[in-house]
Amino acid sequence: MSPRPRLFSMSVASVFALIAIGVAPQAVAEPCTGAAAAIQPPPNAGETPALPGGPPRGHRPAGADEGAPLPRLGQIPGLRGQVQQQAAVRPVAPVPPQPGAQPAPAPAPAPPSPPGTSLVGWVTGPDSPNETARRFAITGTDLGIMWDNGRGQVLMAFGDTYGYCSVKGQQWRYNVLFRSQDGALSNTVAVPDGVVGNPQSGSPLWAPGLSKQIINSLKWAPTEKGIIPTAGISVGGQQYINFMSIRSWDSDGRWTTNYSAIAVSPDNGEHWGVYPDSVRAAGPGIDKVKYVPGNENFQMGAFLRPGPGDPYLYSFGTPSGRGGSAYIARFAPSHLPDPRRWEYWSSASNAWVPADPGAATVVIPGPVGEMSAQYNTHLKQYLVLYCNGHNDVVMRTAPAPQGPWGPEQLLVPSAQFPGGIYAPYLHPWSTGRELYFNLSEWSAYNVMLMKSVLP
Repeated sequence: MSPRPRLFSMSVASVFALIAIGVAPQAVAEPCTGAAAAIQPPPNAGETPALPGGPPRGHRPAGADEGAPLPRLGQIPGLRGQVQQQAAVRPVAPVPPQPGAQPAPAPAPAPPSPPGTSLVGWVTGPDSPNETARRFAITGTDLGIMWDNGRGQVLMAFGDTYGYCSVKGQQWRYNVLFRSQDGALSNTVAVPDGVVGNPQSGSPLWAPGLSKQIINSLKWAPTEKGIIPTAGISVGGQQYINFMSIRSWDSDGRWTTNYSAIAVSPDNGEHWGVYPDSVRAAGPGIDKVKYVPGNENFQMGAFLRPGPGDPYLYSFGTPSGRGGSAYIARFAPSHLPDPRRWEYWSSASNAWVPADPGAATVVIPGPVGEMSAQYNTHLKQYLVLYCNGHNDVVMRTAPAPQGPWGPEQLLVPSAQFPGGIYAPYLHPWSTGRELYFNLSEWSAYNVMLMKSVLP
């Protein structure tokens, strides 16, 4: 049995030393055009030192039209009748009647939502009710990975992020974080104001109005273009993010990683450290970590909390880019930061194989893009979302995390979003008939909130 996992700079003070402020070069999507370019910074908008990196070409979905107009809010054409409606994300507890008081008449039921999938609103960018430019210096970003922090909030981790376009370097950050208590999700995932040093506020900040980069490079790889979150989960009051170190952005939908690793925050996302033993090289060439065959299939992740009675946590894994298949591992919650103690599903032996990622076999055939997973209480099945080889958002269901997984079910056709969609990340409080999820659009280079209603 291996010793307790080491944490690289675990204390809050030393974790802070891992976090560097910085900027990175402009994305190929030409983010500083249109509405984003027109937003003027406040007089005190500060520059940030440059980070090594390069344009995130690989995140661009194949065939994306960078000049496409913004999609319209509301129902997506062509999907009506495929799904049905359910109640709100988080029900409000009833107020008990006071002694002697007459109970109020029951309110009329809300009119049912139309069946299908709809665009609820923008989470980030110039068109978001969150006003992310003014409040967080975010005019463009992507991903928006969501998880329950165990304290009544949903945390959202974003990837490559830029701010005011007229500030030198465009205030580029590899990643940022939001916090939300919004259970209504009426027109966005509402985010409160950020307060410097306040771990319950809307975002960790470097300064008022400027969200900070939360995870920086370990500097273990000779070439690194970015640090991109891929999954998040809360265990034992601590927050965990699986992230990937980008070696190169390649062609559309393709990139190469140096390694994946797990970062931890003891203070609700204000400061982060990285477990050295969680670093999984995608291949030979990382001096400080030995390459283990099979770890190349766990460069991107999707954490999963199981259904009732299952003591394990799960992590799906996919290789770099969007062309690979999905694999799965399980582990005791205390073993989360140490993948050497994980078990990997092998269909060849019909068993979970300990400590050997090379034994893992495909559970969902590719192409599988960025994915998210949940146990759905309405279906009483496991459910995953991802974008397939056509860049459509699809859903699959299964009776167990390892499968067998059913056929793809279309939720969002890419043809309705010519700007290019990717990265559907489920909201952790929507586990019934109504599914809310974040979805990135490349041409806008921002994150949308979507809603699909299941049969």
